[in-house]
Amino acid sequence: MTTSLVPALTIGSDAPLTAAYPARLSAWAQLGTSVSGSGSAQDALVAAGLANWNIRKVSMTGTELGTDGVTQIDNPESVMLVYTDPWTGRPRYLSTVGTSYGVHQNEAGADLIDALVAESGAKGIGYAGAIKNGKQTFVTIELPGVMHVDGVDALQLHLVVFNSHDGSTAFRVMIVPFRPFCANQLDVAIKDQVSMVSIRHTSKSAINVEEIRKKLGLLYAFSHAFEAEAEKMIRAEMTRSEFNDLIRHVWPVEDDASPRTTGIAERRVQELNRLWTAKTQEHIQGNRYAAFQTVAEFEDHYARAKNLDVRATRVLTSKIVNARKQTAFDLLTA
Repeated sequence: MTTSLVPALTIGSDAPLTAAYPARLSAWAQLGTSVSGSGSAQDALVAAGLANWNIRKVSMTGTELGTDGVTQIDNPESVMLVYTDPWTGRPRYLSTVGTSYGVHQNEAGADLIDALVAESGAKGIGYAGAIKNGKQTFVTIELPGVMHVDGVDALQLHLVVFNSHDGSTAFRVMIVPFRPFCANQLDVAIKDQVSMVSIRHTSKSAINVEEIRKKLGLLYAFSHAFEAEAEKMIRAEMTRSEFNDLIRHVWPVEDDASPRTTGIAERRVQELNRLWTAKTQEHIQGNRYAAFQTVAEFEDHYARAKNLDVRATRVLTSKIVNARKQTAFDLLTA
């Protein structure tokens, strides 16, 4: 299969690939391990501590102390998933799932990852890591070529392979545009376009490399559709007043909200307005594309969080964060 990932137009000299803030990390870099020097997916998994987990099901039982002594009670509906910690060699708890849950070892995706690297012409794997105490894992692959937006802003494309060990999500391969200038991850959906291929965790499910390879063309087509939508946004002027209307739609606040909620909302509006004209928007100011990047930058790098790891985890896993980015994208591309 031959698929072109190179944008149709040439990137202009004003389309920066360097970062406005070099110390700022993407969520992938914050939570993962750089494995760019790995020769294969298996090597990358070893380097990131994701190999040899030997995830297995363990029967669940409970005990009750009654007047007749201790009674053992079996749970016929659920099992524990446990794995072997590669650093200590000790078993550790992962999650509780149904008995029909299909376990996908981290190595199960290695052949697929190697195939994705080879098919796309990528240099190799970027980051690999585990989040939520191992319940979810990810591997990123930076695709060759650079997407431009109207010749003034540069975006990279990443294939991201997600796996879960808690039943929360399917095994997924996603294509995610990434803006290196501000380290924004722009994982949104576009109507009638395919941005993700998934495999459910069932007892009979398997990671079919050939089946996913057949769908790569659909994933790559998404990147061209995203480029077209981004160009429409960057050519559509937007006032600060219109930007504040967007904020009210993305983060609605009830009229009878508590003083605390109102105060948080006011501070969020102030921060978003600061980002609207910040250094990260300096060459794209005053249009809908800048508004979309501002919303993404706030969620990825400024939204209130206990620490950087908590915020980065939200970026990768939170349906609420994803919904806010999606709402902004849908409103700005309407």
